[in-house]
Amino acid sequence: MPSVAVLERLSQATDPKAALLKELGDLSGVQELMGARVLVALYVGPEKTKSGLYRPQSQVKEDIWQGCVGLIVKKGPMAFQNDDKNDFHGQDPKIGQWVTFRPGDGKRVQVNEVDCRLIEDALIDMVISEPEIITHK
Repeated sequence: MPSVAVLERLSQATDPKAALLKELGDLSGVQELMGARVLVALYVGPEKTKSGLYRPQSQVKEDIWQGCVGLIVKKGPMAFQNDDKNDFHGQDPKIGQWVTFRPGDGKRVQVNEVDCRLIEDALIDMVISEPEIITHK
């Protein structure tokens, strides 16, 4: 179960990238990702919508299970390298970039109480400038 305190801090952050990186802290304990895996910290949407309504805590928690946006925080040595199955045509998302993916495509892990997904590189769909541009209306 996600840490309520961490979720609250992430949902109240004015800068989601800085908040995720602060909560993650030192990642030296994650020594190496295997193969073409990418560690993505999950974006938690704001507790207050643009229209001024507050989302209930249950909806904020749902971002962990249904979220499709995350911040790349670590990559395996083979991530985004061409092989017999994939040709990335030079595309290579960088650590610190926001990406999208299908919620079910990654293995859920928590790193320093922050919810993350381990995702195969080929399952990342796009790089985006800000997580708020992805909406589900």
